[in-house]
Amino acid sequence: MSGWTLRLRRPPPLRLDLRGITPLALAARSVSDVERRPVGHGNRLLPLAEFFSVSARDDDTLVFEGDLARCDRLGWQMDGGRLVVDGAAGDYTGACMTAGEITVSGDSGALAACEMAGGSLTVAGSVGDFAASILPGSLDGMRGGQLVVRGRAGARLGDRMRRGTVVVYGDVGDFVASRLVAGTIAIGGRPGTHGGYAMRRGSVVFAGSAPQPLPTFVPAIADVPVFWQLLARDLARHGGPFDKLHMRRIERHLGDLGADGRGEWVVAR
Repeated sequence: MSGWTLRLRRPPPLRLDLRGITPLALAARSVSDVERRPVGHGNRLLPLAEFFSVSARDDDTLVFEGDLARCDRLGWQMDGGRLVVDGAAGDYTGACMTAGEITVSGDSGALAACEMAGGSLTVAGSVGDFAASILPGSLDGMRGGQLVVRGRAGARLGDRMRRGTVVVYGDVGDFVASRLVAGTIAIGGRPGTHGGYAMRRGSVVFAGSAPQPLPTFVPAIADVPVFWQLLARDLARHGGPFDKLHMRRIERHLGDLGADGRGEWVVAR
């Protein structure tokens, strides 16, 4: 399998839809085949070469170079391989991916890793609203895999998330973990308001500022030293605010009692 470098020629006048431009989809193809791959530009399909210069690589990585903030669905439904964005990315980055690795060196737009079922997405900057959540009209959000954000995250992070792990080094917006079904969300910064709204199960870990839980959360009575040591050591490998997390004591609240009521709100002191 051969890799490719796709260098953006200039910012597109309309948003680009790059679904189908994935490492496995371009494997073993010729330069001319890659250049002819159709991409969405407004209501038209145009050849990839209209917007990107194409060159082969010696490794198996698909690399995008340039400011791709107006380029959406990078890694959409990606099922393997490695994709690197050397710059910013648009909306839906890593959405619906099932395997592989995506790395973004800048910011990413809204709906990053939404409905992800496997693989990993790492964003060096910040992400927009509805990361690791649902597509409009769906019932289930992120169902597996890992999202790591070294900057901030917008509102509704992990909305209806069902499985997987989300790690955010910075602050998060309002309604984090809203309607959470399962999975783990770890936050190193400050949360917005209404966190855990209608949360059913799953764990939200706060390594930074201690938030005030909703009135429908109650203090947990049972101690969980084994669970906490396993979870904290797993999160500690991300470093930063999660380093030595296993050495800190915790306070736990359970809720949202307005829903199923078995979610876990963990504050590391």
